[in-house]
Amino acid sequence: MYIEMFNFWYFFWLVIGAGATVGLYFLLRKLPLKWQKIILFSLLAFGFLLHFLKAFIPPYSVDEARWFRDSWFSNICAANIALFPFMFWSKSDNVKDYMFYIGLISGLLAFVYPQEPMAKLDQLSEQLDILRFYYHHWQLFAVPFLMALLKIHRPSYKRVWVAPVGLLMLMLFIMLNQIFQSELGFVPLRSREEFFAIGYKNSSYIWGPGTNDAIGSFFALFTPKIFKTVPVGQYAGQEKYWPWFWIMVPVFVIVTPLAFLLCMIFDGKNFRNDCIGFKNKMLKKKN
Repeated sequence: MYIEMFNFWYFFWLVIGAGATVGLYFLLRKLPLKWQKIILFSLLAFGFLLHFLKAFIPPYSVDEARWFRDSWFSNICAANIALFPFMFWSKSDNVKDYMFYIGLISGLLAFVYPQEPMAKLDQLSEQLDILRFYYHHWQLFAVPFLMALLKIHRPSYKRVWVAPVGLLMLMLFIMLNQIFQSELGFVPLRSREEFFAIGYKNSSYIWGPGTNDAIGSFFALFTPKIFKTVPVGQYAGQEKYWPWFWIMVPVFVIVTPLAFLLCMIFDGKNFRNDCIGFKNKMLKKKN
């Protein structure tokens, strides 16, 4: 099994992910609500446990330093893997909408553009970790999608703001998490010699768009210039992305419409009715 864009295994996992989601829907749709919740929660709980079980498979089992670094929830998907089992039982509609929007966006993006498997130098020796990768990102989008499909939770377009705000709060947590890791010696944020080096762990684009990274470069197109340069000191005026701040505008510009489009799958009727009601209200005022 070797993953690269548009080869057999690339499409194989897309089909498996879609098929597993559809199959699980038909399995759950006639079950009582209690059992639907138990099964969906179990998928999330297993994902949480699997995050630590990866210590027993390559590359983590043969690289203790990497295991210590990666056992932290230090990127967007890993942080969601940690949070989703607890969010699942929340009574807050905002929290559930966050799961729906960010779970679908991040999980589906990982399937469409599987950077981590493709970046592995020796995929044949790390096939178990590739399986782990696909399970983790499948449950991130499948569980929130099935929650909406089974009417366990109904997303609302009026709460679409939780997608960019929630994602930025999560990224702020990741940044603080990585600073703490650096203080303990797990992750260097930058080399000692190079002030402008983005650093080791930048999979969540906290420190900048990365080098030759298509997604990061696309986000950077929407970044105001002020967040791309050093404001003061000996490096003033030189290009350097402000940690976290550089991605604030891109997140609102890109994630908000994506979340809105996803919401239209389940809340499109309410949106149309509200638009019609608003139009009628404006016509009455005009008349």
